[in-house]
Amino acid sequence: MRTIFCLSKRTIRMYLRDRVSVFFSILSMLIVLALMVIFLGNMNSENVVEALAQFGGVRDTATDEKNATYLIQMWTLAGILEVNAVTITLTVIGIMVQDEAKGRLASFYMAPVKRIQIALGYIFASWFVGTVMCVLTLIVGEIYMAICGHSFLPATDWIQLLGMIVVNTLVYASLSYFLALFIHSESAWNSIFTMIGTLVGFVGAIYLPMSMLPEGVGKVLKCLPVLHGAAMMRTVCIKDAITKTFDGLPAIAQETFCKEMGVSVFIEKGGISTEVSLQSQLLFLMIYAIIAIVVSALISRHRRLQDR
Repeated sequence: MRTIFCLSKRTIRMYLRDRVSVFFSILSMLIVLALMVIFLGNMNSENVVEALAQFGGVRDTATDEKNATYLIQMWTLAGILEVNAVTITLTVIGIMVQDEAKGRLASFYMAPVKRIQIALGYIFASWFVGTVMCVLTLIVGEIYMAICGHSFLPATDWIQLLGMIVVNTLVYASLSYFLALFIHSESAWNSIFTMIGTLVGFVGAIYLPMSMLPEGVGKVLKCLPVLHGAAMMRTVCIKDAITKTFDGLPAIAQETFCKEMGVSVFIEKGGISTEVSLQSQLLFLMIYAIIAIVVSALISRHRRLQDR
């Protein structure tokens, strides 16, 4: 365990040593947070207000607008946490690609260290950094909500979100390491990073709600961890906001919102639609992580480094 700790510590130090990379990681996180909350949030909140008006009855438009804005902003924040869990872990695992490109990984493999320890060293470092950055994102988002006049999430929700962040970053750290085993140059890794960073928002139904995606695409996304990870965090983030927004309306209104916005994920079985439980989503993510770690360990064990 000490060996894994030392390898992880070394990877984290290398990440932090590149201050420009760290700075732009934080800056890009803040820019995405601001853009999605301001532009995407406003667009979706207007749709919610219109939907509320369609139910009729006497409603306070100003209160509906405030609650709807808060609801969509928290929905967006959960999506950003998922995006960061993917992109930050990819960035840290990129150090492994650098090590191979510069011949350092070959030295590790020749040292009296098990390859599973080397693998876990990179994965744990990526897991730790990703978790810290996601928690920082959550703190910044909560401060923004407080400035806008909303209350902080209760301690129980924070604990749940921290647990979900830990699970999500572990999954993507493991998958990132698995992917890195097949990439042997920094330029190729940067291209992969750009592609994944662009697609993750769509794969997690973050840029476009589930209701706007084709049915076939939705079925594919339900097999991927990103959608389920985002759905879990949305459930916790919007818990208070959705109650306030749909107060006084039939339960079907809230249920429809959750289904169309990817808060609730449903699986079709024999013509019957069944909602995927939180426990099932956690198990699904952990299975992804375990499979990625085991397969990566087997591949790296028999892997031959390219001659350089």
